[in-house]
Amino acid sequence: MEKRLFLLDGMALVYRAHFALAAKPIFNSKGMNTSALYGFTQTLLDILNKQKPTHIGVVFDTDKPTQRHKDFADYKSERQSMPEDLSAAMPHVFRMIEGFNIPVITCDGYEADDVIGTLACAAEREGFTTYMVTPDKDFCQLVSERIFIYKPSRMGDAVELLGITEVLQKWGVNQVSQVVDILGLWGDSIDNIPGVPGIGEKTASKLITQYGSIENLLAHTHELKGKLKESLETHREQALLSKKLATILCDAPCLLDIESLQLKPMDSEKVKSLCLEFEFNTIGRRLFGEDFRATRSGKTVEAEAEADEPASDQVQTSTPARELRPFAEGEKDYRICNSIAEQESLVQQLKQAGELAIAVDATHIESRQARIRGVAFSRAKGTGYYFPNVEGLLERLAPVLQDRSKVLIGHDLKYQLGVLRWHGQKVQRKCYDTQLAHCLLEPDVKHTIDYLSETVLGCTLSAPASQTLTGELDLAPAQDENLFRQCIEGADAALQFWEKLAPQLKEKGQEQVYFRIEGPLVPVLVEMEFEGIKIDSNALVEFSQQLSSQMAGWEKEIHQMAGCEFNINSPKKLGEILFDVLKLIEKPKKTKTGQYATDEQTLLSLSKVHPMVGKLLDWRAANKLKSTYAETLPLAIWPKTNRVHTTFGQALTSTGRLQSQNPNLQNIPIRTDLGKEIRRAFVSRDKDHLLLAADYSQIELRIIASICGEPALSEAFRTNADVHTATAAKVYGVAIEAVTPEMRGKAKMVNYGIAYGISAFGLAQRLNIPRKEAAEIIENYFTQFPAIRAYMCDTVDFARKHGYAETLSGRRRYLRDINSSNATIRSAAERNAINAPIQGSAADMIKLAMVGVHAQLEDLGLRTRMLLQVHDELVFDLYIPEQETVTTLVKREMEQALPLSVPVEVDIGIASNWLEC
Repeated sequence: MEKRLFLLDGMALVYRAHFALAAKPIFNSKGMNTSALYGFTQTLLDILNKQKPTHIGVVFDTDKPTQRHKDFADYKSERQSMPEDLSAAMPHVFRMIEGFNIPVITCDGYEADDVIGTLACAAEREGFTTYMVTPDKDFCQLVSERIFIYKPSRMGDAVELLGITEVLQKWGVNQVSQVVDILGLWGDSIDNIPGVPGIGEKTASKLITQYGSIENLLAHTHELKGKLKESLETHREQALLSKKLATILCDAPCLLDIESLQLKPMDSEKVKSLCLEFEFNTIGRRLFGEDFRATRSGKTVEAEAEADEPASDQVQTSTPARELRPFAEGEKDYRICNSIAEQESLVQQLKQAGELAIAVDATHIESRQARIRGVAFSRAKGTGYYFPNVEGLLERLAPVLQDRSKVLIGHDLKYQLGVLRWHGQKVQRKCYDTQLAHCLLEPDVKHTIDYLSETVLGCTLSAPASQTLTGELDLAPAQDENLFRQCIEGADAALQFWEKLAPQLKEKGQEQVYFRIEGPLVPVLVEMEFEGIKIDSNALVEFSQQLSSQMAGWEKEIHQMAGCEFNINSPKKLGEILFDVLKLIEKPKKTKTGQYATDEQTLLSLSKVHPMVGKLLDWRAANKLKSTYAETLPLAIWPKTNRVHTTFGQALTSTGRLQSQNPNLQNIPIRTDLGKEIRRAFVSRDKDHLLLAADYSQIELRIIASICGEPALSEAFRTNADVHTATAAKVYGVAIEAVTPEMRGKAKMVNYGIAYGISAFGLAQRLNIPRKEAAEIIENYFTQFPAIRAYMCDTVDFARKHGYAETLSGRRRYLRDINSSNATIRSAAERNAINAPIQGSAADMIKLAMVGVHAQLEDLGLRTRMLLQVHDELVFDLYIPEQETVTTLVKREMEQALPLSVPVEVDIGIASNWLEC
C-alpha cells in the first residue's frame, strides 16, 4: 500500500478560507464570523475523503523569531496584523483539528515552511509520497519525484497538483532547485524580501535559465550590459540575502514521528459538537447523515440549504447556497465571422444596437504592447460574435465604436479601449464598465470577470478570462474554437453583469458617482495613458551623479562622526553604532526580532540629539531618490514613442483616488528641494509646446470648511487670508501680527492632521514636542473651531449606524470595523470615517475636473493634451498658441467641478519643465 503523507500549511489555508468568503462572511447566530473555520474544515474533509492519506499533520508557525528575522530585520515587516474576526476564530480551528485527531506540528525558531520542508524530505527517505497542502508558490523549490504541491480547490476551481514537470513549466527553469534563485532575484512583497531592483519574474527566469544560479550569475555580471548589470553589481549582497531568505530549510530540528502522523479516526463527539456549536449543517450532514441539524436562535434548521454557508463541498465566494453552473450551459448563439463580407454585414446590424458589449482578444497585459487577435460583441443575453483580426477589421468596426449616442459595455473597459487606441481606433460610445460599477457596490472584494461571473451570475466561465492577459501570447489569430468562445463569453458576461449591477447602483445611491464621475473618466484615462509624457533622461543621469556625489560626502561625514566605517544600509549595524557606540538614548526602541529600531520615525525623533542622525536621513532620502526615480524612470521610456506611459487605476483605492503604476508617478516627491529636482526631467513635447500644471490650493482644508460650515475657517478662505496663520492666531489667542513661524507651522500640522483624526500622541511625534503641549494645541483648536469637532462626531456616529461614510458626491467607503470591540481597530476605522468624506470628495472633485477639461479640449478641437493627474494637480502638454484659451478653461472646470461653500483656488504654472511650473 502506498504511504501518502499530507502536510497542511495551517495558517496559509486558514487565511485563504477567511478571505475566500470576505465578500459575504459566514456568521453564526451568536454573531461570530465562522468563515475561516468553515473553509478550513471543508478543505480538510476534501483531503480525507478524496485523497485517502495514510498519514497527515497540520503545521503552524510560532511567535518566536527565526534566523530570517535575525538576518533581515524587515523580513515580513509589511504584513498587516491578523484581522480581528480571524484572530477570534483561531482557537476553534485548533479545536477542530483536535476533533479530527490530527497532530499539530510546530518548531520554535522555524517557520511552518521549514518544518514542512524538513518532514517532507525525511518522509521521502522513508519511501513516502508527500503532498504539501498550500497555496504558497515558494514550496515549488521542494518538489521532487515523491514530493508534490497540493493546492486545494477554491472558488469553483479544481484541485491543482504540481510535480516536477508542472514546476519546471510554470517557472521556466531547468531544475526545481532554481525556483529559489528566481525568488531571490524577483523578491517577494508579501514577505518583504527585497530581491534586486528592476528584475521581475520573467527577467529572473531568463537569467537563471542562462546562468543556473544567483551565485554564477553574480560571477558573470561582466557579460551583462546597462542597468541590469549595474543593478546586479550594486545589489550583489542583497541578492544573496534574498535567496537565503527565500530558501526553505530542510534541516529544522523536528523529527519525523511516523506513528504520530498516522491517520486516526476522528473523535465523532467532538466534531459533532463543533458542528452544532458553529451551526455547520452542510458539514454535519456530510459527516453524520441527513438527520443532522443545528438550532439557531431557538429555530431548527432542517436539511434545506442554509443562507449563511455554501451548499457545495468547496469553498465558494457567495453565500446563498447554490451550485455554480457552467456559463456555457444552455442554448447560446455564438458566431465566428471569418470572412470580410460576413463582418461587413454584421457591422450594419451592430451599429443599430443601443447597448453593445465588447471583449478584445489581445496578447499582452499592457495595452500599448498588445496585439489584437480578435474582437467579440454581444447585443443580447446568450448571443455573441467574434471577429478575427483579418485585414481592415478595425476600419470596418469604426462605425460601431464611434456613435456617441450609443453605449459600450465591457469589463475593464479602459484596458480594452486602450488596446484599440494603440491600434488607431478611438472609441466614442458612452462607457459602461462593469468592473467600476462593481467596485462602487462592493469596494472591498475582487472585481475580476471570473469573480463577478461566480458571485453575480452563479456561473463559471469556460476559462478564466484573466488567463489570456498574463503576458505575451501567440500573436496569430486564435484557431481553436474554444478560444473564440472564451472571448465571446467575456462580452456576453459583461452584458449580463450590467443588467444585474445597474439596478444596484440606484439602490445603493451610486448612480451619480458612476454616471457623472467614473464612467465618463474611462475614455479620459485612455487618452492620457496613450499620450504619455516626455522625460529628459540626460537630466536624470546628471541628477543621479549629483546624488551619488552628495551621498559620498554625507557617508564620509557619518563615518567621521561614528568614529568608524560601517554599512549605512544595514539596520543592524546602524543600530549598534547609534545605541551601543554613540549611546544616543538610554532605552532605545527595539524591533520584534530584538534589533534596535532605525526606521525613519525613530531617526526623526533623534534628529536633535546628534548631528549624525540628520546626515543619515539626508543620505537615505537621496538613496531612495536615486534608486526609485533617477535610475529607474529612464528605463520606463517606451522606445516607440520616447515617452513614459503610466497606467492609471480607478478601482484600486478605497477613497476613490486614482493610482499610477508602471511607473508610479503619483509619488514623485515635492516637499524637499532635492526631491523636487525629479520634476525637472519632465519636459514639454517639443518647441511648439510648454507644460502647464494646474494645482488645487489647500483643497482638503476647503472641503473641511465646506462640509462642516466652520465660520472662522470659512472666513479665512473667503477673505483670502493665510489659513494657517489665521488658525494659529485663534489657537494661541494672539493677533495675526503676533503669529510666529513656529506657531504657524504647528497650526498647519493640526489643520492637515485633523482630516486624518490626528491624536495628541501623533501630533507630538510629528512636531517633536511634549504630548501635553500637543494635547493643549488640539483642545484649543476644537474650542476655537467647534463645528469641526461636531463634524467629526457626527460623521463617526453616521458610520456606526450605517456602516459607511460618504463623500459630497455620494461615494461610499464601507467601514466594517467601525463597531469593533477592539479599541485599536475601532479607532482606525473612526479615523477612516472622518477622512473618507474629505479625501474622497477631493478625489471626486479632480476626477470631475478631468472629465470637464477633456470634454472642452475635444469639443473645441484643441491640440493641448492632458497628460498626468498627481494628487491635486493636472499636467498638460500646452500648445503655445492655445495658452490663453486653455488656461481659462482649465481654471474654470477645476474650480467649478464640485461646488463648495468656500472659494476654490487653482494655481497654474507654465514652463518648459514640470519643476519650473
